Amino acid sequence: MGDVVIRELTADDLWGLMELYTQLHNNPIPEDSEQLHKLWDNVMSDKNHHIIGAEVGGRIVSSCVCVIVPNFTHGQRPYALIENVVTHEAFRGNGLATACLDYAKKLAIGENCYKIMLLTGSKQESTLNFYRRAGYNSEDKTAFIQWL
Repeated sequence: MGDVVIRELTADDLWGLMELYTQLHNNPIPEDSEQLHKLWDNVMSDKNHHIIGAEVGGRIVSSCVCVIVPNFTHGQRPYALIENVVTHEAFRGNGLATACLDYAKKLAIGENCYKIMLLTGSKQESTLNFYRRAGYNSEDKTAFIQWL
């Protein structure tokens, strides 16, 4: 597989991430537009928005997003949200997504978060077990979603 680097993505990683996101719900690569670049610049400049990636041979092959949310409860400690966990199908089963989630956990601990929340739409037992092995549980909370 080669050397693996786990790191936060930078402004230069936009198209590598967009290519990886085609593996997430058959998401198409977006048009190269001013709107896309404005969104990317906003995310890159947001100190609470972290896109973590696993890079192999200069290519982003796994990623997750970790957003730190300021909070007025739990001693005014923030919490973290994890979203868009994905690994390129050719690289699955190598621990890359787990490494990205571990990086996000360290980030959340460093920000004094009191919890990390993650939702998955998958009902596949293998996916649910993956998250359980990564330290998440589905027993403490009930999630609800309202699509807009």
